[in-house]
Amino acid sequence: MKIDWASLGSVFGVSLTATVALVALFTLGLVGLSKHEAATERGGAAVMARSGAYVCFALCTAAVSYGIYLIVS
Repeated sequence: MKIDWASLGSVFGVSLTATVALVALFTLGLVGLSKHEAATERGGAAVMARSGAYVCFALCTAAVSYGIYLIVS
């Protein structure tokens, strides 16, 4: 049995990058929601924080859905 170390390293790198990006997006969504709670009295900033959080959560959902699609198909 021969292991292709270059391919294994490539898969590891892509997996690590995707995982860090997904966690960072989810974290930005949570930060946006917490900023929304803190900025409710400021008006416009609260709406932007909530909208940004929803965009981050939508991107997380899209990335997870695409991963499931790749696994299933």
